[in-house]
Amino acid sequence: MWPALKRGEWVVSDRFADSTMAYQGYGHGLGREAIDKLYAVAVGDFKPDLTLILDIPVDAGLQRALARSGAETRYERMDIEFHRKLRDGFLDIAKREPARCKVIDAQGTVDDVQAKLRAAVSQALKVAA
Repeated sequence: MWPALKRGEWVVSDRFADSTMAYQGYGHGLGREAIDKLYAVAVGDFKPDLTLILDIPVDAGLQRALARSGAETRYERMDIEFHRKLRDGFLDIAKREPARCKVIDAQGTVDDVQAKLRAAVSQALKVAA
């Protein structure tokens, strides 16, 4: 990642520190402070330019996840309260950093969600969709 960024290239990641914050800090209850300290040690003050958070009600999200064949289910099998904390955590992260985080309603079809993602990326990075 770092060499590509130094060359001025775009780097796309499907998980980064916000996922750690949501899963460990909120979902597992370690709290923001502990995760913030780990983040500072690992990456310093680096922040992504854009974070896309795909949001869906917990019940619907779990149904989708469990319907995927061959998918990892360790987290999907956790109790509903964990998933509520996880969703609330991602939404709180977005609320704290609205300039960087864009919440995408992921309840529609794949094509609908893809169009929303393209629009958010195009707007944030000032590129054509």
